[in-house]
Amino acid sequence: MGCCHVYEFAEGCESAFTVDASRITFGHGCLREAGARAGQLGMRRVAFFADPHIVDTPLFQTVTDALHAEKIDVVPYTDIHVEPTDASFKAAIAAARDIHPDGFISLGGGSTIDTCKAANLYTAQPAEFLDYVNAPIGGGRKVAGALKPHIACPTTSGTGSEVTGVAVFDLLSLKAKTGIASPRLRPSEALIDPDCTRSLPSQVVACSGLDVLSHALESYTARPYTRRPAPATALDRPGYQGANPWSDLGCREALRLLGAYLQRAVDDATDTEAREQVMWAATLAGIAFGNSGVHAPHGMAYAVAGLVRDFHPASYPQAEPMVPHGMSVIVNAPSVFRYTAETSPQRHLDAAGWLGADVRDAAADDAGEALAQQLIRIMRGVRIPNGLSGVGYGTADVDALTAGAYPQQRLLQNAPREMSKPVLAELFRGALRYW
Repeated sequence: MGCCHVYEFAEGCESAFTVDASRITFGHGCLREAGARAGQLGMRRVAFFADPHIVDTPLFQTVTDALHAEKIDVVPYTDIHVEPTDASFKAAIAAARDIHPDGFISLGGGSTIDTCKAANLYTAQPAEFLDYVNAPIGGGRKVAGALKPHIACPTTSGTGSEVTGVAVFDLLSLKAKTGIASPRLRPSEALIDPDCTRSLPSQVVACSGLDVLSHALESYTARPYTRRPAPATALDRPGYQGANPWSDLGCREALRLLGAYLQRAVDDATDTEAREQVMWAATLAGIAFGNSGVHAPHGMAYAVAGLVRDFHPASYPQAEPMVPHGMSVIVNAPSVFRYTAETSPQRHLDAAGWLGADVRDAAADDAGEALAQQLIRIMRGVRIPNGLSGVGYGTADVDALTAGAYPQQRLLQNAPREMSKPVLAELFRGALRYW
């Protein structure tokens, strides 16, 4: 590993990386294993966090029946907010305290799984809400003790939350996304059943799939772990370590799968092969970025989602404006990768090729544009809006977007190039329109 120029060791910088992952069960029908898995983890009374839109579906009944078969007491909680907020997290925490569970099950997308993570954290290790929130917005307090077992069952193929130690939410007072990060938040197990995605609308598949794509791209192009200052102790090594040989493996395969199957999965809900492969890509990318970390497109996305005014995407709840997470990420991506390509041209070219671009004759100087143009082709193919302008932003919003993104230092410092306020402003300007 040390002979590869990407991972050359430097004085005073990191020389090792850590691999963490949840136990994963992947395959058609594996939701039926929820009861056996919960019993093995010692659960007798479960707080069952479920997306309200799936309560009346066979998925919810499958998990409930599996738990009851093991004589496990099940208390559902379904007041899940799409793109959760600090208010919705606090409501879930209060409910979990009343339930007094000895374990948690989550069934839904990233919003459901993240809400469940927060409820587990604050019931097992109580604190003031902002204490655990990432600095500089919150106190960045470390989670010192163990949480209760949590089995995550994703029903979308995108966030990777089932295998990461991160819970993301909107802090309403700042109109910005932030999060809580700790290896202890990572679910104990994940049951990843591709059958869950059969009924997803095409726009949801597109947004979640593009979140996967950016997870893999950002992790693959992140600052190498060998360029991060060495921690004082091994226990101080962050979860977002930077690109490393382990995360590279998942990123490469996830990008290849998305290049081959994402468009098919969006276009045809009956294409079970495509939807299964996109869900597998989500799993691989989730494990990868859970050990390396994302960077600027995600850091910028928090401002894009938090400052939304009047955008209402198809196939999502229409009660309030929102920019779905994957959409808020991908609208920044072409602009960012044009900027970062000079740090590792070959990685950017390889990524473009895995996603379907013809890069056989491309030179190093072409890397940023080659990757950006392939991302734009994919965005147009799956009907994503035309950059920031397509979700309601204009030049006059650049300063506010920059101010909203800059506090996301945990992500921005993982980028391979400087992400100062002037740089972010220029990247937002570059993301306003692509075609």
